Amino acid sequence: MVGDGNVGKTSLVRRFCEGKFEESRILTIGVDFQIKTVRLGQRAVRLSIWDVAGQERFRTFRDQFYAGTLAVALVYDVTSPASFFSLPRWRSDVLASVPDVPLVVIGNKLDLGPVVPPAEAEGWAQRNGGLPFLQTSARRGDHVEEFFQGMAYLAYKRHASLRDVSP
Repeated sequence: MVGDGNVGKTSLVRRFCEGKFEESRILTIGVDFQIKTVRLGQRAVRLSIWDVAGQERFRTFRDQFYAGTLAVALVYDVTSPASFFSLPRWRSDVLASVPDVPLVVIGNKLDLGPVVPPAEAEGWAQRNGGLPFLQTSARRGDHVEEFFQGMAYLAYKRHASLRDVSP
């Protein structure tokens, strides 16, 4: 999960993995890591979720965490146009390290009321490779399960395709 600081990446991960929302969170330093097993049909898939710090001062080492990534969520805060306008930079940074990784666009903090029009964000996602787009609320839990199930599916498909290509 990548995106500017304070867009709610950690809150989304905590909501999904622990089923809770903490109103005040401390800044993620470097990277946070969670593991959760989900069901994809008859298969149990173990997700390793990396929550990468969004502050600029951590930029120099982020690409180290992108290696081996199977799916990436580009997360922005629906109340922060600046975080939305940062998505092209995040997309470029990730694709420079992992060129063919599947991406999704996630607008978080839906409970606060979107300032960035959903149609604008969805249009950007479509223009940048037909990326899946979803709005979530870590606070209320809106679409959080759906988001991570989708990520699990994309990661599983990518893992399977990489295994098919390998000797």
